[in-house]
Amino acid sequence: MKLKYIYIAFYSILMVGCEKYLEEAPDQRAVLDSPEKISELLTSAYPKANYFPFAETMSDNAGDKGAGMGSMTFINFDAWTFSDIRSRNQDTPDFFWYGSYEAIAAANRALAYIATVDDPERYQAQKGEALVARAYAHFMLAVFFANTYDRLTADTDPGIPYVTEPEEQLLLKYERKTVAYVYQMIEQDLLTGLPLLNDSKYKAPKYHFTRSAAHAFAARFYLFKKEYGKVIEHASQVFTDGDFSSRLRPINQTAFRSMEYYERQAEYTRADNPANILLVESISSWGGSFPGFRFGLTADILAELFFSRNVTGGSFAYTIFGQETSFNIPKFKTHFVRSGLNANFGYSYNMIPLFSAEEVLLNRAEALAMEGRTDEAIADLNVFASKKVFASQNNPYYYAKSHEINAAKLISFYQQPDLKYCIVNAALDFKRREYIFEGMRYLDILRHRLPVLHKTKDGQEEHLLGSNDLRRVLQIPKEVAMSGMETNPR
Repeated sequence: MKLKYIYIAFYSILMVGCEKYLEEAPDQRAVLDSPEKISELLTSAYPKANYFPFAETMSDNAGDKGAGMGSMTFINFDAWTFSDIRSRNQDTPDFFWYGSYEAIAAANRALAYIATVDDPERYQAQKGEALVARAYAHFMLAVFFANTYDRLTADTDPGIPYVTEPEEQLLLKYERKTVAYVYQMIEQDLLTGLPLLNDSKYKAPKYHFTRSAAHAFAARFYLFKKEYGKVIEHASQVFTDGDFSSRLRPINQTAFRSMEYYERQAEYTRADNPANILLVESISSWGGSFPGFRFGLTADILAELFFSRNVTGGSFAYTIFGQETSFNIPKFKTHFVRSGLNANFGYSYNMIPLFSAEEVLLNRAEALAMEGRTDEAIADLNVFASKKVFASQNNPYYYAKSHEINAAKLISFYQQPDLKYCIVNAALDFKRREYIFEGMRYLDILRHRLPVLHKTKDGQEEHLLGSNDLRRVLQIPKEVAMSGMETNPR
């Protein structure tokens, strides 16, 4: 395969220009001379860019509220119509690309320094974090900018550049190689780095790849590879005591239901919330803007997802706020940071959860079903339901005897004799609701090759994203293509 070029530029360049960046030599940006300095550098090894806005809008969670109903941006319109997104600002695929490669650059710089020290044993925890963080950023790039892993085509499907050297120039030669190669490198970094992690080295562990977070990432990674035994293995190691129940968000319990709007918003991304496994602060305005977009959660989709009965026979306990133009669940608090002490401009930030307990549990349930361990899979579904379901708004309690999921209920609800199929669909249905506004649904759409049909409210337009539609894969940034890299086909 011919060498391709990639424009590896920090996404800050989109905002302040490359000249400012180049004025400062790479070796002057920070002095690396201790494990503590490497740990400080590694706080930049997590993408400070948010994929929720475009992933959520491309999914079947987003409908059309109608002309004049809500705001509409290029991001919102283009993502909903499955067009290449014209904007390149925060919350866009381009911004996510550059933010991810900036994170990779930080990880590579840490690894390059560690390779030169005389006492590498002092740096093992930092090496582990850098490797796992590098694997994660490449994985999420591959999810969005390359074909979903398929063992039959992975050896020929174009991947994304897997960068292992710290770049000190804006233009570098890299091979795009294949999806198979990218996944091989992700797995190598992940499995090499995970045993080196040392949670005691973190002052704020929820913002770093702890062992729990690395196992959660591994479970998602192997779910994409359809290596279900490994999904179960890693998901079961996220919590050493095996207790998922006490770590799920208990939305059907009185204490939670008594919280006001902003209390719930703050609670969702608190570091001491046991559901949160890995958090990152992202440059994003999603938290303050998502309820008001024209293409988002409509009344019809709201009724389908949250007001209809489910496989338990009960009702979902999610509380929906807002009105027809702004239905939402409070999750992300936006805070504004000025670019300087006296500046009149700055950037919006959201704290977002990259991994949480609910995803891990439902990923394990799906994997258990695919392995034929249906009783265990159903048990996981019941653990989830015990925190998310109640009888009704007027009777807000979960009753294990009447709400317990079993094989008969699953087969009856999904009208399908294949129990494995029913369990997987229940896991996907639960995840769709739990992660509304977080883009998780689009990851499942990619994995299962689910079609998505978007219709305008007036019925005049339809936009279909078929199971094999080329637009499922996001387009690489223009600069990257101009530098010689083959674009994703359309």
